[in-house]
Amino acid sequence: MTFAAFDDSNLLAHGGLATAVRLAERCGLPGLVRETVHLTGAGNGAGAAPDAKAMSLVAGMLAGAASIDDIDMLRHGAMAKAFRGVRAPSTLGSFLHAFTWGHMRQLQSAAWAFTCNLAGHCNLLPGGDQIVFLDIDSKVKQVYGAAKQGAEHGYTKVRGLHFQIVTASTPVAVPVIVASRLRKGSASSAKGAASLIAEAVKAVRAMGATGMVVVRADSAFFSHKVVAACRHAGARFSLAVAQRKKVREAIATIPEDAWTSIKYPKAVWDADEQRWISDAEVAEVEYTAFTGKAKKYRTTARLLIRRVRRWPWQNAFEALWTAVGYRLRT
Repeated sequence: MTFAAFDDSNLLAHGGLATAVRLAERCGLPGLVRETVHLTGAGNGAGAAPDAKAMSLVAGMLAGAASIDDIDMLRHGAMAKAFRGVRAPSTLGSFLHAFTWGHMRQLQSAAWAFTCNLAGHCNLLPGGDQIVFLDIDSKVKQVYGAAKQGAEHGYTKVRGLHFQIVTASTPVAVPVIVASRLRKGSASSAKGAASLIAEAVKAVRAMGATGMVVVRADSAFFSHKVVAACRHAGARFSLAVAQRKKVREAIATIPEDAWTSIKYPKAVWDADEQRWISDAEVAEVEYTAFTGKAKKYRTTARLLIRRVRRWPWQNAFEALWTAVGYRLRT
C-alpha cells in the first residue's frame, strides 16, 4: 500500500474555494443567513454567528466533505490564512443540532433569496426567455435516533424525513434547485406541493425567466390543488395520471385512425418476448378531471396517451396530462 501525506504549513489544498466563497459573498449569502436565521433557545452559543458557520459548511461541502468531521479539511495547512472565520467541526455540529422544524423555513428563505441573487451574477437559466421546466419530486431520507424531530416511518417503511425539491431547467440549462421543503417522514408525496410550486414559479420569475413555465411531475402530484396552483401562477403543467376507470373510458373513445406512429431511436429489449420493441403510437383526447370537486377545480385539458405495440398487439398505456396554459378549454 502506498500512502502520501503533505505536512507543509504553507500548503493550500483547496485554493479553488476562493472563487466560490467570493461569489457567495457577492450574492449576499452571509448577510441573508445572518438576517433570517435566528436559533432562539440554542444553548452554549450554538446559535451565534450563523453566517460564519453556514459559510464554513458550504465551503466544506464544495471541497468534498461528506461528514461533519471532514470540515476540518478547511483548517489544514495554510487554509486558515486564506479563509478566516472557519469553525471547528464540533462547533458546526452543535450549530446543526440546534435547528428545529421552524428554523428550517428560515434557512429556506435565505436560500431562496440567495438563488435569485446568484442568477444576477451567473447565467443560471440560459434560454429562460423561451421556456422553463419546473420538476417537482420528493424523497425519503433515512435518519437515525428516535428523538430526531419529524423523523417518522412513511411509505418506504424506514424512519426518515420526507423532503420535496423543485428544480428549474431549460433545453440548454442544467437543473437548478429553486425551492425545497423538509417535512416529517410520514407526509404524503404531494403534501404542500401546491404552495411549493407557487414559490418555485415566483423564484424563476425573480431570476429573470420571462418565457413559458411548465410544471412537470409524476402521478403522485396529480391533484386539484397542484393544478389550481399552476393555473393561478400562470404556468402550464404536464402531470402523469394513474389509469383510473374514467381515464380508460376516455382512451377507449379514440378512433384507431387518430393514433400517430412514432419510433424510438433506441429500442428496448423485451426479455419475455425475446425481441426489440421500438414502435409506439400517440394520441390525445379532451378530458375533464376532478369532476368530484367544486366546480372551480374542474379542469379540462388534453390527455396525451402513448401506447406501445406488442405482439400479439396488446396495448400498454401511459397517460400524461399537459395543459394548453392557464387558459384551459371548457
